[in-house]
Amino acid sequence: MSQKAIELISKIALPAGIAFAVAQSSMYDVPGGKRAIIFDRLKGVEQQVIGEGTHFVIPWLQKAIVFDVRIKPKVITTTTGSKDLQNVSLTLRVLTRPEISKLPIIYQTLGLDYDERVLPAIGNEILKSIVAQFDAAELITQREVVSARIRQELSRRANEFNIELDDVSITHMTFGREFTKAVEQKQIAQQDAERSKYLVEKAEQEKKASIIRAEGEAESAEAVSKALAKAGDGLLMIRRLEASKDIANTLAGSPNVTYLPSNGGGDDGGEGAKNSLLLNLGR
Repeated sequence: MSQKAIELISKIALPAGIAFAVAQSSMYDVPGGKRAIIFDRLKGVEQQVIGEGTHFVIPWLQKAIVFDVRIKPKVITTTTGSKDLQNVSLTLRVLTRPEISKLPIIYQTLGLDYDERVLPAIGNEILKSIVAQFDAAELITQREVVSARIRQELSRRANEFNIELDDVSITHMTFGREFTKAVEQKQIAQQDAERSKYLVEKAEQEKKASIIRAEGEAESAEAVSKALAKAGDGLLMIRRLEASKDIANTLAGSPNVTYLPSNGGGDDGGEGAKNSLLLNLGR
């Protein structure tokens, strides 16, 4: 290749390289789930929010600043005191995202790390304020109410910084050792009280059952006595006949018995017949 050709190529390549570099630096991409704002060296931060896609800027004079506007989880932890002066450790999970139309203001006042600057501070403030309004026992029994109050107050404060909250929930709550021990002792005492109450009620029921059973037996004995007194010897004779019938049936079914004994014969046959088969049980 001749010297002239080399010089020609170098003259063409240099402007082309510069043009390519300028063109590349004037283009930027905004991925999905993100937004961009423009910082102009002469005008400052422009108030327009750039959507997803490929866009152009003036090289060196303008710079694209890209924000992630997807929902992000944030964990806030704090240790504070309840209304009855019990130590409470809380862990709060917050789902946040920036208000898209306010991205230029967010960048001007807070920067790209807006969530790290704002949420821990206002989160601890709100948690301490709300927890101080409840007793330790109420924090357990009214957990949903406490969570709703925290969400309401935290959302209001976050909106002041153009931050939106999609969800706020208490994920962890622990109390001091003294309170935990007191709760355990209270539960044991309640269980003992319930057990004692059950035993007392059981004893009362058994006592009532014994009284009812005794009254029934007394009424039954009285009824039998009245029946015997009213019937005289007739009822007793019926009982004797029923017993004799049962004995006769038993003896008749036995292979070792060939006749029924009659304790008498001859002239006193009537008396013997009368005393046979245990009819003289009442004598």
